[in-house]
Amino acid sequence: MRHEKSARNRNSPFKFMPIIVNLDVVLAQRKMRLNDLADAVDITPQNLSILKTGKARAIRFSTLEAICETLNCQPGEILEYRPAKPSKKS
Repeated sequence: MRHEKSARNRNSPFKFMPIIVNLDVVLAQRKMRLNDLADAVDITPQNLSILKTGKARAIRFSTLEAICETLNCQPGEILEYRPAKPSKKS
């Protein structure tokens, strides 16, 4: 049986997502390189890069926990909710 894509993803895989990933900011604040974090968290640099650029569709809590533990930060320092601006109706 073929699964239908959700309405949100039918037209484009890169619709606006109100979750912003600030991993690059936290890495810079900690003066840590992406590859060093990848080694510490036991995740491939490619997958961590996908997360860092905001292209990841999901993150496991165990991965988020390991990132937070390694960077000594809270999840809210890495992930930010920024809702879309409401459209003006006439």
